Amino acid sequence: MRISARRRRIGLTVERDRTLTLHVPRGCELRRVREFVRGSSAWIDDKTRLSEQRRQLHPVRTLQDGEIHRYLGRDYRLLVVDGEGSAGGEPSRVNASPVRLVAGRLQVDSSVAENPALIRAALADWYTRAGQRWTRGRLQPWAARMDVPEPEVRVRDLGHRWGSYRAGPANGIVSLHWATFQLPIHLVDYVIAHELAHAKVSGHGPDYWRLLGRALPECRQIKAELDELGRRVWMGDLST
Repeated sequence: MRISARRRRIGLTVERDRTLTLHVPRGCELRRVREFVRGSSAWIDDKTRLSEQRRQLHPVRTLQDGEIHRYLGRDYRLLVVDGEGSAGGEPSRVNASPVRLVAGRLQVDSSVAENPALIRAALADWYTRAGQRWTRGRLQPWAARMDVPEPEVRVRDLGHRWGSYRAGPANGIVSLHWATFQLPIHLVDYVIAHELAHAKVSGHGPDYWRLLGRALPECRQIKAELDELGRRVWMGDLST
């Protein structure tokens, strides 16, 4: 359970390991929380089942030299290089990331390449930083289309969710999963627009889809494409 003074509504999240996180506004009565959880049993069953299906469908990675990874829909091959320099003989910058996109290759320093947990963390960090840079200025046009204020953007691990929206100080926060940036650009834009619509409408009822449809008329088709292509996105799972 997570209690927050900023939160206005009770919510539930199914995490990657299929545990549940209950989000509760500070001061909320225990009776309301119990009623919410009891009333969410069908939703919990559906989401837990979906989480299990997705866990089975998403690929696992060995993170070996030559493995293919995607960024904004394009394929890049992992290339393990000496930590003292890049493949082209250029010296690495001091305190540079152990993962760099250079000449169409995702270069990984040998200092982390031998440890799957380290290289996994380094790749996730690279996607996080690259995604954070890419989204600068990307939200404003979509926010203008839906007549909502542009929120802060954070890129982080969200389990099996592509994104989330949280109301809060200023204009709220849109969070995007670092794995989202493996998708083609039009699907990343869909995730952004999808979350921005929640600044006006919570839930996914008719009002929500009308709002999203005004900004993105083909939203239903793009959602279906995301549901299909998203199954093949690496979410950080490693081969055992």
